Amino acid sequence: MSAAPHSAYSANLPVKDRLRWRRVVTPEGAAIHLRLADASERAAALLIDIVIMFIVMMIAFFSLFALSTRAGDWASVSLVISYLFFFLLRSFYFTAFEMGRRAATPGKRIMKLRVVAREGRQLTANAIFARNVMRELELFLPISVLLTGPGSDGVSALMTLCLSLWLATFMFLPLLNRDRLRAGDLIAGTWVIRNPDLTLGEDVSMEEARQPHGFRFSDTQIAAYGEHELQVLEDVLRVGSPDIQKAVAERIRQRINWAPQPDETDRLFLEAFYRDLRKTLETRMLFGDRKRDKYDKSS
Repeated sequence: MSAAPHSAYSANLPVKDRLRWRRVVTPEGAAIHLRLADASERAAALLIDIVIMFIVMMIAFFSLFALSTRAGDWASVSLVISYLFFFLLRSFYFTAFEMGRRAATPGKRIMKLRVVAREGRQLTANAIFARNVMRELELFLPISVLLTGPGSDGVSALMTLCLSLWLATFMFLPLLNRDRLRAGDLIAGTWVIRNPDLTLGEDVSMEEARQPHGFRFSDTQIAAYGEHELQVLEDVLRVGSPDIQKAVAERIRQRINWAPQPDETDRLFLEAFYRDLRKTLETRMLFGDRKRDKYDKSS
């Protein structure tokens, strides 16, 4: 993996912007250029997510409070349930959303960010779990203790000082490394990147309705790839150079035994294959049947 940005993306950019780009070669042989998220973008996404969690928590809290007013014995129980709900919310909110196909929480989606694995590897559930478990130690646990306020004795004051330093260290860690990684990213081997501003013109899944084509892939050919390859193919269509698209198209043709058609271009072939693969995978997901990558033999 090369850490230098590609000249096509950085030639006309300021030095500060050039340093944000990373070049990753995927297992499929595609060279993808990714733009790392700024610390400010990540902080804004986290703030949005915290606001969303706060709103959800308030709705749950007032619902339990209204229930407890009707039954006095439920007052203490509802408080315990509120604490438990808040723990479950902050524990699974980030993990559940980042395990989705977009690999992003609502805050990251608004800021056009998503989580990816470094060095072209597939983003795994273990990596997502690890990076979000660390968030509990980095952020929520020290903040929860600090919100209780310092005590009257010296031990509580010292603990408050230590927790403040602990929190500040992890908060400023992304500013101290070139990839803007927090502790969870370092452990899980992940990046947070900004989605390319470039689009596919129109959603390639709607290409069939816009323009007739002669591509007809069999079920066996489509079954050769899964969700991971779909994400890689989407990146190739968004930011891949013509040479990269040609290399990826040839690799797919060889794997699925596809004979090029007259007047077939690499771009049209990739768009058609992307559309049919996406349609097939989304249909399977409706029935709870997921194919995560080309090595997944589930049916």
